[in-house]
Amino acid sequence: MMLLDAERLSKSFGGLRAVDEVDFAVAAGSITGIIGPNGAGKTTLFNLISRALPATSGRILFDGHDVTRLEAHQVARLGLARTFQATTLFAEATALENVLVGYRQRTVSGVWDAIVRSGRLAREERETTDAARAALGTVGLGDLSDRRAGGLAQEQQKRLAMAVALVGRPRLVLLDEPFAGINANQTRGLIALIESIAASGVTILLIEHQMQVVMQLCRRIMVLDYGRKIAEGTPDEIRRDPAVLNAYLGGHA
Repeated sequence: MMLLDAERLSKSFGGLRAVDEVDFAVAAGSITGIIGPNGAGKTTLFNLISRALPATSGRILFDGHDVTRLEAHQVARLGLARTFQATTLFAEATALENVLVGYRQRTVSGVWDAIVRSGRLAREERETTDAARAALGTVGLGDLSDRRAGGLAQEQQKRLAMAVALVGRPRLVLLDEPFAGINANQTRGLIALIESIAASGVTILLIEHQMQVVMQLCRRIMVLDYGRKIAEGTPDEIRRDPAVLNAYLGGHA
């Protein structure tokens, strides 16, 4: 079953076609990779899927529902979460406080609940804290919940960003270059974490420049170049594809 479908998806910035009529699908429960040279349109595509940017044309289906015109928070409520190339954490807040912010989209208490200290507010506060601590445990940061986010190591910050994405119990998580800037030992740890997240039933779509990582993690890979899809297939098929070899070795990798 396909959880995400993009149909002839395009994005133009003036005369620049950053994403050009891309068709692709992501199977539920899979780990799917998107690769391509710098400037290929990978992050723009993520921005279209998560509704951070409006599409110029085309259609996005999430679990069979057309979400092309929805706002980002509406798509998030349907079960889509993401991380970013540059970790977007509140540096002065603790790890737990960062994850609590990620859970707020699921709560319904309002100003009146806060004024009267309603039972609903108290219940949601307990649920929120429990969910945030569970998410930190999932990513291996359970012992660092009170540590300031800005004081965490780069690899720990990446884990924290994943916890922020996971706390809302998404069905699909978009990971934008989760392995950038970390060493080989840390990479192995993150690979194991992403595999365990997928094994729990969360679908993963990731952008990554480290080809060995993509080939190890992903069952299917899509390749973008100058905004267009030039190849899609298994790791073995992508390794042998002449268009992919040309994109990476043809002078603009």
